[in-house]
Amino acid sequence: MEKVLIVEDDAAISDLINLNLCMVNYETIQVYDGEEAIKLIEEEKFDLIILDVMLPKLDGFSIMKRINHKDIPVIFLTAKDLLSDKVKGLKMGADDYIVKPFESIELLARIEAVLRRYGKKIKIISFNDLDISFEERIVKKRGETVDLTLKEFELLKLLVENKNIALSREKILERVWGYDYLGETRTVDMHIQKLRKKLDLDDKIKTVYKVGYRLED
Repeated sequence: MEKVLIVEDDAAISDLINLNLCMVNYETIQVYDGEEAIKLIEEEKFDLIILDVMLPKLDGFSIMKRINHKDIPVIFLTAKDLLSDKVKGLKMGADDYIVKPFESIELLARIEAVLRRYGKKIKIISFNDLDISFEERIVKKRGETVDLTLKEFELLKLLVENKNIALSREKILERVWGYDYLGETRTVDMHIQKLRKKLDLDDKIKTVYKVGYRLED
């Protein structure tokens, strides 16, 4: 389980990030000012830091200068949307930069991408009686390999990565089929039915009325 430090002084935003990360099985610690962040980073080991720029006592850029030697991936999180701020953060060594407000699904996707680049992302995820290897694109149910198409696998991956989060059909189309896909949302429904049947997930992949689908524990 990857350990993430959330450094955000807005308690509501911090709690929202924390909730979303916990739902997909990240271990999290929340702090609300720069000095406390530095103290924790010196005392504990983290796989990723989500770092707000505008913080009490010590801002995010100052924190970045002091921890750059530690080789910990950092995603800057801020309300600032000036290009100069983004460039400054990335030049200082940040791995990504997200502007508030943001969608939880976007934050989770960016976290996964950064962790994978650093080789810190767990390669195999277990859910129910399934073992899912993201890199090898293999799904095993009770030790037996289940054949999935590319889109079925990508859909399963998206659901597992966003476990307990309701995903709209439009968002699923965007993430699995791409921005330029011209098909209808019925495509999602058909693939969901196939996953339910192949993996015996009728009671786990829930239909969210007038929205889409949610994978539940």
